[in-house]
Amino acid sequence: MGDRETSNHSEVTEFILVGFKVHPEFHILLFLFFLLVYAMILLGNIGMMVIIMTDPQLNTPMYFFLGNLSFVDLFYSSVIAPKAMSNIWSESKSISYAGCVTQLFLFDLFIVTEGFLLAVMAYDRFIAICNPLLYSVQMSTHLCVQFVAGSYFFGCISSVLQTIMTFTLSFCASRNIDHFYCDERPLLRISCSDLYIPNMVSFFLCTIIILPTIIVIIVSYIYIVSTVLKIRSTEGQKKVFSTCSSHLGVVSVLYGAIIFMYVIPDRFPELSKVASLCYTLVTPMLNPLIYSLRNKDVKEALRKILGKTKTYINFLFSFILENHDSNYF
Repeated sequence: MGDRETSNHSEVTEFILVGFKVHPEFHILLFLFFLLVYAMILLGNIGMMVIIMTDPQLNTPMYFFLGNLSFVDLFYSSVIAPKAMSNIWSESKSISYAGCVTQLFLFDLFIVTEGFLLAVMAYDRFIAICNPLLYSVQMSTHLCVQFVAGSYFFGCISSVLQTIMTFTLSFCASRNIDHFYCDERPLLRISCSDLYIPNMVSFFLCTIIILPTIIVIIVSYIYIVSTVLKIRSTEGQKKVFSTCSSHLGVVSVLYGAIIFMYVIPDRFPELSKVASLCYTLVTPMLNPLIYSLRNKDVKEALRKILGKTKTYINFLFSFILENHDSNYF
């Protein structure tokens, strides 16, 4: 049995990404949806990173973490969206074995990193609101860099373990992955190996990764809420809550979609695809909007950049017109 499984495993050179099961006439709408969302992801997250890097007033721990969050959102959506769009029009809908391994590895790396970053951002808000006098000391530049590096480190460890466990399986039942990208659950469905160890590894990783980040976020906001309720001024309460509402919105969308994804029974793959769509594309699209629309500092920095851009464009047009007029006479 072991030789047969090894033989079947070695014969796998590509998989088929089934994608969304829609009528052919809806392919163009599906493609336009992916294209529009991905364009907004690129524009929003690149714009957010540019704003944070160019405005000195945003040189704070909160925006350092937010810039890294935009970087993570940009890259893990880029792992998924281009291939999904190309497969909408492709007849074969294939992805190479190496491409599938790479997609699963990179997606797991960035999605786990995002979870840790959100937990770090919750802790940052906790220190800023509950211990404001010690904020600059406790959230030093060195510690912020360590937090971000640790987020990537744990994301990498999780991704390596998950990828190894998944692709040491034998795929002798089918090559068709009933999903729009290479994900663990649909890959396990087409495996003919014993899934006890992979399931235990997945459960272990969820226990040591998802659970601690959720606990940090919940505990941080319990302390934040208790501190805010002690503020007698209603205006002061609104101001503090406004600094946290953006982060809470992002956390709710991401973790809500992930929890819904893993609560859905495996026999409803179409619902799983919709839930996956929420945290692979919709969340990276919404994050810059949530933070920019509800953040005065970001909006002010954006106005400065737009003002400078407008001034530069006006100067450029004036220069072109002056040269044109001088050449004409």
